Amino acid sequence: MIEEALRGEARRVLALCRARGFKIATAESCTGGLLAATLTDIAGSSDVVDCGFVTYSNAAKEAMLGVPAATLKRHGAVSAETASAMAAGALENSQADLSVAITGITGPGGGTKQKPVGLVHFAAARRNGRRIARRRHYGKIGRGRVRKRSVAEALSLIEWLAQV
Repeated sequence: MIEEALRGEARRVLALCRARGFKIATAESCTGGLLAATLTDIAGSSDVVDCGFVTYSNAAKEAMLGVPAATLKRHGAVSAETASAMAAGALENSQADLSVAITGITGPGGGTKQKPVGLVHFAAARRNGRRIARRRHYGKIGRGRVRKRSVAEALSLIEWLAQV
C-alpha cells in the first residue's frame, strides 16, 4: 500500500507538471515500478504520466533504455553513470518532457564494500538539457523502506526539475 506521505508528494508533483504541461517517464530498477505505481495511484495522473520502464536486469536496461553495455560493464548497474543513461533512455524512448531513474541495492543481500546495501543512485533529465543526479545511502533499513525513500527522493527530483 502506498503511504499517504508519498501520495501527497505525488499529488504535488502531478499538479506542478500538469500546470507546466509536462509529461513524466520513469526508469526504475530497485524500486520495481513503485514510483510509477505511486504516481498512477492518483486519479487523473494519465494526463502527466507518459510511461514507466521497469528495467531490473542489465539486459532490460540495454534493450529498453539503451544503456550501453560498456557503461554497465565498467561502472555496474548501481552507479551514477547507469542512472544517467537510464534517465536519458527514458526520454529517448517516450513522449515525456521529464524523466527520472532509480537504481540501487535494497538488500538484504547483494551489497559490497564499494556498493553497500541501501546505496541508491538517481538521475533526472529534462528535454531542455537540464540534468540532476543524486546518490543516497540509506543503510540497512530494510528493503521496503529503501524503496519508499527512493520514491520520495525521485519525486523531489522531478519537482525540482519541473521548476527550473
